[in-house]
Amino acid sequence: MANPVVAIVGRPNVGKSTVFNRIAGERISIVDDMPGVTRDRIYAHAEWTGRQFNLIDTGGIDLGDEPFLKQITEQAEIAMDEADVIVFVTSIREGMTDADERVARMLYQTDKPVILAVNKVDNQELRQDIYDYYSLGLGDPIAISGVHGIGTGDLLDAIVSHFPAQTEEEDDQRIKFSLIGRPNVGKSSLVNAILGENRVIVSNIAGTTRDAIDTQFVTEAGDEFAMIDTAGLRKRGKAYENAERYSVLRAMSAIDRSDVVLVVLNAEEGIREQDKRIAGYAHEAGRGIIIVVNKWDTLKKDNHTLTDFENAIRSNFAYLDYASIIFVSAKTHQRLPQLPAMIKQVHENQQRRVQSSVLNDVLMDAIATNPTPSMNGKKLRVYYATQVAVAPPTFIIFVNDPDLMHFSYERFLENQIRHAFDFSGTPVHLIIRRRK
Repeated sequence: MANPVVAIVGRPNVGKSTVFNRIAGERISIVDDMPGVTRDRIYAHAEWTGRQFNLIDTGGIDLGDEPFLKQITEQAEIAMDEADVIVFVTSIREGMTDADERVARMLYQTDKPVILAVNKVDNQELRQDIYDYYSLGLGDPIAISGVHGIGTGDLLDAIVSHFPAQTEEEDDQRIKFSLIGRPNVGKSSLVNAILGENRVIVSNIAGTTRDAIDTQFVTEAGDEFAMIDTAGLRKRGKAYENAERYSVLRAMSAIDRSDVVLVVLNAEEGIREQDKRIAGYAHEAGRGIIIVVNKWDTLKKDNHTLTDFENAIRSNFAYLDYASIIFVSAKTHQRLPQLPAMIKQVHENQQRRVQSSVLNDVLMDAIATNPTPSMNGKKLRVYYATQVAVAPPTFIIFVNDPDLMHFSYERFLENQIRHAFDFSGTPVHLIIRRRK
């Protein structure tokens, strides 16, 4: 089941990114007093009272040089289309503005739950002015301070109250995978080529695919798969045509539902910043990853073309050094028959469990080869390790002081685990914990 999506909307400089960071629990969006400065990540995983959800800061969607009111309109449209719950942020400092009323009028048109949050209520005196916001007609306003965290719990309670009830998912033995990437990298063409039949409309125009489409199929070897084709940009206004970053939002729910994610690159265009942003979300979600370079047949090649492209991928996607790379062509079907077996192998690696005794033997051998570091005269001691989860494989390492675990030594231990066990295609999470 895909996580619910919560979108934050509002006019510039009301503190949307501050509220976004407060809910996400870290400074993800750039925060500045200059209106429209948000240019960084616009999505995050969040959790409240055991419910996980995806959070979107629509202010981070760059719409070029359009006037702010035009941007507000298009960002609100995105929220109304894509979110399960909309948080409309206003600011007590400036009071209600024409732009606030314009957003409110737009939100009247949606059937999605809308929560009105009045930000920058940093003291009790300002709280008295919140009653003016009842005139927006969006229910009870919630007084919050994104900077100080005041009212955040009340806001999150209201958000979670609108989520659908959790249901027990059936035990599904199919391997679920999705194809993600920028518009027009050839995702729909790959879907058709893998299936061997035209189940999805194919076009050179980015945004032809309207919604995520799940397609089930069985290979000749009897392996069952469910393929989730992420939709491209919708053809509705410049928000969809110009904001490449918006394609990340369309991939989020598909990634949440996938066991393995195929990150699709366009060989003709090379690697773009948007490719790294989309792949980063799959990595952070802990999914198995295969990098698929499509349209390989269109390049003029020499003896170094493949190696040079692979080196470029490893350089630009340094955090995906565990991911396999395959160069394919949806048009000629080059190497496509290899994909199901690769996906199955990555899925098996995601589910791999390691016995604690064997794991600790590997770590002790590693430490004997490369002794633990010291800091300020105190030496790191590794006592014990155990695996606590799969998908992705997650290990807790008990030590005398977690602060002594330098990131380089932690990476060394991860590499030793990967060398001993096959975790190719999947991230590995290490949790360093003090032994009580």
